[in-house]
Amino acid sequence: MNNPKDWPEPIVRVQSLSDSGISKIPDRYVKPPTERPISLGRSSLQTDVNIPIIDLQELFNDIESRRFSGLTSSVVEQISEACRNWGFFQVVNHGVPPELMDQATEVWREFFHQPMEVKQSCANSPKTYEGYGSRLGVKKGAILDWSDYYFLHYLPCSLKDQKKWPALPVYLREVIEEYSKQVVNFGGRLMKVLSANLGLREDYLQDAFGGEDIGACLRVNFYPKCPQPDLTLGLSPHSDPGGLTILLPDQHVAGLQVRRNGDWTTVKPASHAFIVNIGDQIQVLSNAIYKSVEHRVIVNSAEERVSLAFFYNPRGDLMIEPAKELVTKHNPPLYPPMTFNEYRLYMRTKGPQGKSQLGESQKSSR
Repeated sequence: MNNPKDWPEPIVRVQSLSDSGISKIPDRYVKPPTERPISLGRSSLQTDVNIPIIDLQELFNDIESRRFSGLTSSVVEQISEACRNWGFFQVVNHGVPPELMDQATEVWREFFHQPMEVKQSCANSPKTYEGYGSRLGVKKGAILDWSDYYFLHYLPCSLKDQKKWPALPVYLREVIEEYSKQVVNFGGRLMKVLSANLGLREDYLQDAFGGEDIGACLRVNFYPKCPQPDLTLGLSPHSDPGGLTILLPDQHVAGLQVRRNGDWTTVKPASHAFIVNIGDQIQVLSNAIYKSVEHRVIVNSAEERVSLAFFYNPRGDLMIEPAKELVTKHNPPLYPPMTFNEYRLYMRTKGPQGKSQLGESQKSSR
């Protein structure tokens, strides 16, 4: 499958549509009735539950004071249960300074409120997706999501190019460099916990990702106000194709929904918490002990939203397959080997497809 070089149709910025004062959204953003935030016939929303919230203070103190192997704290058990039963959890006391989290959100909000010519100078293409974008997938005539975004690479260093990061606001590059460094450090510590909870040596998942030579990238999501939020979505249902996602949600406006047992749960963000979720690559490595879970984003007519999704991924050229320690005669490997580059290209070409990409891309590799 070759890398597409351009979008199939002219790009329309969703923020421009919102700012124009339209009362109806264009047909290109209207989802089929069964895919709207509340499907016809029944409500599929749960508003009285939330994903687990886990305090990491005790755990990280233990990790820093001695080797992680053998720890049996309740925090470790909470993470294990969340990975197996939810695929999502929130973490507080994670080590990233709250003021840095606030700065990261605000510099990106400032970017999306720069003049259009400033943002257009950073416009992306489907070849790499790096830069200012407004759609995923290259299917002509696709129903689009009500969002704009900015995508950039942080690791490996060979892909990182700060000249591709916005030049305005002037302090954005400095803030995002420090923020990314801190989030990568947090992700590395969390990977030790995930490995140990699978019964693997603590560095197994990290080594499978490439050791210190991993992939890491940031997608900043901007969801403008929408005049008909009941007809569209900010981001269609999908599971994340990478390894681990560390999301800094909008602290004031909820929008992320997680699918569990057929129902959609709207996540209520805790103060200065990260929302962590398992990606498809860790589902593969764990042979489906850990689950990557379908999620989506709803929009509203009253307030815009900004969120920062940091993807902690395997190096693109490494073969990803179930850990041999987790494969037995009674528990055979569920997925064939595939590089993350091959898998990611499949999803970028198709766009969000619920959970179907995990099975379909694996079939296409055979």
